[in-house]
Amino acid sequence: MSKVTLTYRFTFPDSQERAFELEMDRDTAELSPPNVPQPPAWTALGFNQCTGCPFNAAETPHCPAALQLAGVIDGFTDIVSYDKVKVTVESEERQVTATLAAQQALASLMGLIMASSGCPRTAVFRPMARFHLPFSSESETAYRVASMYLLAQHYAAREGASADFVLNDLERVYRGVHSVNRGMATRLRAASRQDAIVNAVVLLDVFSSLVPAAIHDILDEIKPAFAALLAAK
Repeated sequence: MSKVTLTYRFTFPDSQERAFELEMDRDTAELSPPNVPQPPAWTALGFNQCTGCPFNAAETPHCPAALQLAGVIDGFTDIVSYDKVKVTVESEERQVTATLAAQQALASLMGLIMASSGCPRTAVFRPMARFHLPFSSESETAYRVASMYLLAQHYAAREGASADFVLNDLERVYRGVHSVNRGMATRLRAASRQDAIVNAVVLLDVFSSLVPAAIHDILDEIKPAFAALLAAK
């Protein structure tokens, strides 16, 4: 089974450094099981379980997304949202470095983890996790979301299923993610002494609300770049 490794390296305001190495399946984009021998109480499935979660505690005692995030929480207990951190993201293809607010850096890392964690509600974003682009802008995010969604419709059409090429069902996809973000924020308020962790999830949720509402406007803004392709039809 082939694996893909992504590493987030943080340099904090006090010059301390910490690295988080994520290993995901190259084909499915699911993270390898986390090494959490004694999961904290806030990872229990029934602890502020997300609305609509398909799991039950008898079969799945711990929230898979919370388990994957447990290793991140300890590294940010003394960081506040607007502390500036330097982050380097390393993958097979490239290295990206940025200096930005802790909540923005964490949102990028946590969004990647949650998409690939094994949570069935966030699994819709595994294609974006597999081809991860850290610190993407609003326009880049809209472009990537639309590209991912429309490629899924292409696959559906090739297999004889109905396809949504006008993004009508994209909002439904995001409603499931919104529910997970809200539930996770509630969990994390009980787990972290500082606000950077919780605000990172809130920031993710802002995107999950903004993108489906504004995606057509954002895509209209970048339409001129497609002039040659449209003229070739």
